[in-house]
Amino acid sequence: MEAALWYVLTGTRGGPNRVRLLRAVNDRPRNANQLAEDLELDYKTVRHHLDVLVDNDIVESSGDDYGAVYLPTDRVRDHWDTVEDIVDEQADDEEST
Repeated sequence: MEAALWYVLTGTRGGPNRVRLLRAVNDRPRNANQLAEDLELDYKTVRHHLDVLVDNDIVESSGDDYGAVYLPTDRVRDHWDTVEDIVDEQADDEEST
């Protein structure tokens, strides 16, 4: 799981948005439309990143497709310290630029 988290959240251009989505659904489960509004992202962008997160067992959905609510999987919750390490590293990278 740790390798998947590092790859999905840092190994691609979309990593920072995926981190934002993951932290948002950890704070409070939400659907894609709510996430798009709350994070000021395009709905299609949110859907794409959610699909990547679901495919990698990082978030799961509950409910029907349009109104599905997303939340972190139990596996991710068990490795939340890795998520925090990733967040810290991204913050350090932003400060150095």
